[in-house]
Amino acid sequence: MRLDFIRPLYERRGPYASLYLAALGVGRGDALWGQLAGADRATVEALRASAARPAPGQALFASHGEVVLAETLPEPPRREGASWSALPYVTPLLLQRGENVPHVRVIVGREATEVTVVGGGSPRAAATDPRPWPLPKTAQGGWSRRTFRDLDVAAVAHEVDEQVRRIGAELVVIAGEPRPRSLLCDCLGTKATDRVMMVEHGGCGDFAVDVEVTLDAWISRRRAELLERHRESEGPVGLEATVGALREGRVLAVLSPGELPRPVWTGAGGTQLATGPDELRRRGVESPVLDRADSAVTRAAAMTDAELWFSPDVGDVGAVLKY
Repeated sequence: MRLDFIRPLYERRGPYASLYLAALGVGRGDALWGQLAGADRATVEALRASAARPAPGQALFASHGEVVLAETLPEPPRREGASWSALPYVTPLLLQRGENVPHVRVIVGREATEVTVVGGGSPRAAATDPRPWPLPKTAQGGWSRRTFRDLDVAAVAHEVDEQVRRIGAELVVIAGEPRPRSLLCDCLGTKATDRVMMVEHGGCGDFAVDVEVTLDAWISRRRAELLERHRESEGPVGLEATVGALREGRVLAVLSPGELPRPVWTGAGGTQLATGPDELRRRGVESPVLDRADSAVTRAAAMTDAELWFSPDVGDVGAVLKY
């Protein structure tokens, strides 16, 4: 998965309070709040205010008196908990929200065409959520729709091309009537054309299901491709080798079995991480700090535009290299 949506967490210095809360968590919150010993009062109060929102589950991250990221979970977190650490503890959120694929959906008709954009910051669950229509386009990615009356194929193609560029879409999923659909594909730019997947359904319900099936298939292929590339190239395996590659900015994708509670040493910079403090001191970090390996690896991946993929097929953390 891409990690753009959590990058704001690393654009300000911690420490961070991380809170995973179920719907009823506020009512029995003393035990959770007690896990934030050491956190400043302003940060705890900011979390309390945000946690009061009704939701099946929440993942909240706050620092210096401000909630920096608040994610509503469609289901309660797998495990409630709170922590106070140098880096935000994001692994449970990433495991629960699942892989996200930035993509563009197009339903083509003779009289109207609908374009829907799902950016990298949108949880997969959003794809089937009922939402009011039309929906605004947001710079952060998410849902947006435009309907084209009196179909102008060139204008629709230009819009799709722009959205593919803007969100870095991996797929353009197209359904609708055969003739205008074919005309649209003929007008798309090379980048969008290379990402087109056709599905047969054009009705809202069927189309949404078909899109999810298409996304799941793409995710399976992408994960398999990365695993095969890692094996064939004999990429880094193990925490020390993976950390070294991240530090050098050579990682295309991190492959992880899940939680990595082992400690590593970190500095303030995104790629300042090592399995021992001396390595960081040699690189100019005066006071290395211990933190969870998964938190540090995720930060380094996010700050170097590397992907992060969870897979039960890897026994230890590893990396697919860019070169």
